[in-house]
Amino acid sequence: MMVSPSSNSHSEHTRDEAVLARLGYKQEFRREFTPLEVFGVAFSIVGLLPSIASVLFNAMPNGGPLAMVWGWLFACAFIMCIGLAMAELASAAPTSGGLYYWTYSLASPRCRNFLSWIVGYSNTIASIAAFASVDWACAIQITAAVSIASNQVYVTTNGQIYGIFAALVLSHAVLVSLGTQILARLQRLYILLNVCLCFIVIIALPIATPSEFRNSASYALGDFTNLDGWPSGFAFILSLLAPLWTIGGYDSSVHMSEEASNATTAIPWAIIGSIAISAALGWGINVSLVFCMGSDLEGILSSPIGQPMAQIFYNSFGQKGALALWSLVIVAQYMMGSSVLLVGSRQTFAFSRDGGLPFSRYFYRINSYTGTPVNTVWLDALLALAIGLLAFVSTQAINAIFTLVVTSSYISYITPIATRFAFKNDFKPGPFNLGKFSFPVAAIAVSWMVFMNMVFFFPTTPQTTAQEMNYTVVVLGGFMSLAVFWYYCPVYGGVHWFNGPVSNLMSAEKGQDDESASEKTGKGRGVDVLIVDA
Repeated sequence: MMVSPSSNSHSEHTRDEAVLARLGYKQEFRREFTPLEVFGVAFSIVGLLPSIASVLFNAMPNGGPLAMVWGWLFACAFIMCIGLAMAELASAAPTSGGLYYWTYSLASPRCRNFLSWIVGYSNTIASIAAFASVDWACAIQITAAVSIASNQVYVTTNGQIYGIFAALVLSHAVLVSLGTQILARLQRLYILLNVCLCFIVIIALPIATPSEFRNSASYALGDFTNLDGWPSGFAFILSLLAPLWTIGGYDSSVHMSEEASNATTAIPWAIIGSIAISAALGWGINVSLVFCMGSDLEGILSSPIGQPMAQIFYNSFGQKGALALWSLVIVAQYMMGSSVLLVGSRQTFAFSRDGGLPFSRYFYRINSYTGTPVNTVWLDALLALAIGLLAFVSTQAINAIFTLVVTSSYISYITPIATRFAFKNDFKPGPFNLGKFSFPVAAIAVSWMVFMNMVFFFPTTPQTTAQEMNYTVVVLGGFMSLAVFWYYCPVYGGVHWFNGPVSNLMSAEKGQDDESASEKTGKGRGVDVLIVDA
């Protein structure tokens, strides 16, 4: 007897809801994302070609070709370790809260509330900063397109870029407020465009590049160019920001857990698959670039176009060809922004559901018409606009949002991975697990992230000023200091009422009122979900 696809889908959704109920949550979102579309979210957030374009300014002066090619592979090995460690946790407990839920579940009762709080806030600022960095990069890419169209005559200001940035942020907020089904189907388009762009650069760029811009194998694979003044070894380490920011946000799949089918296997494989495919295609792109960019790196970096990759395209394809290809890069970057806000809004929603944010009861709402958390979408958008104001301090200040994303993300990654092994707990692996390799992989991942977080607080050059300092430590330190103050604030602080993830299962299902259910689970008071009209 044949089983209909709809029957299989219903069975999967029932299993997913049962897993979610075991974790203490009722099903609130529609499970519209297939495993391919969940992978599409992570892969589109990586947004390979536009992401490499966004941070090429970091790799080129800190090692040049050698850093771009071999630094990429070196970093990807450690990124995969982080992804594998995270995939195990995601398979065991697939919930939108993800990182801070795992922290609470695995840490000691003496410190789990505080650690969960810290992870929730660091993951929230990472999501918002990621959205801000993607849209800021997109705004710069738009101005680069204008410069190409004007034969490099047009030069923009930070104020003009901020205006474009604001328009992008607001348009993304409108798009991500739409229904879940629309957002899910868009992921297939995002996958197709990103893959096509990668192969265009890998194949077409070497064909189109004039001989004067082609490099020898010895230069492309072995030249080390240090322009920023740090010792060569440290400069190489700083160049790793490029792959670490590009192949970042793989926790995005985790935040879509409650909207995904067959989440216990779809989520971990989306994490691993997005890292593996991005690593391979990204290496191909970097190899193509180093063979076709010429040897005048200072000229590329100081070009009036304002984007190193755009200048490379201009040299190879000419004005019209570069403008056509760069336009596709902008479209891919814009798609990337929508995926980042989509995931970030789910993280903010999940943290509000557990009462972690100020005014959580206003943000923990599902719009009855779209079925999406519209309030948290707009909260993230407004906070991204605030971060963008760093542009009026200096170019170096706004560029700090790229390191802010990595450092804040790593704080939220390190904690749950480490707590799994640092404390006694009853962790039960899901369908995806590494067996005896779990601890070595986790140890490598945590050590790497701790080391890189310390590195990324350094400025881009040894000689710096107040305007040119690395503002990552200011923004992240300020935000996390406020989070700690809010936790320990007398009378009103989270230490008095925050009890980690809060079950929101309907009390009627257990035949008890909310208060007694809360007492039984030991998770404190929850916040009832509110359905509001459009």
